[in-house]
Amino acid sequence: MRPRSIFTLFAAIVAALLMVVTPAGADAPKFHSASGSVNGSGALVVNFDERGLGNENIDYVLTADATATYACINGGGNHPQAANKETFNSEVSAGGTFQPKNGRVTASLSAGPISAGSFSCPNGQRLVLASVSYSNIVLTDTTNNVSTSVADVSRTFFAV
Repeated sequence: MRPRSIFTLFAAIVAALLMVVTPAGADAPKFHSASGSVNGSGALVVNFDERGLGNENIDYVLTADATATYACINGGGNHPQAANKETFNSEVSAGGTFQPKNGRVTASLSAGPISAGSFSCPNGQRLVLASVSYSNIVLTDTTNNVSTSVADVSRTFFAV
């Protein structure tokens, strides 16, 4: 083979490989949207849309600071005494892995609420989650090291 033919063959092979193998930096992951809410059980739910992804699984971590107030409610649905409640603070987190479709992940993660621990109610009353709030909410795509902040959210179930 002539040197020019060898070079042409080599160039064709390299070009074919470049079309098959996508460099890791070719994608530009970016959160298009992320919003938080509190569901009926008091958990933080973050719905998100990340774009610019390849086709490999993407790992996510959701973290937030949580504050939960638990109270004792009597049979009539009332909070009998103001001292009969307890507020807890903690960090909550959750993780998940999602498969992109057409370079995009649209999904949700939920975390919390924090537990009432050993707080309990006297006989004839039931323990309820009175209110919950989440702040410093951050969703991170740990595969691509991309994060987004989500606005604080809260919900009151019982006024105590």
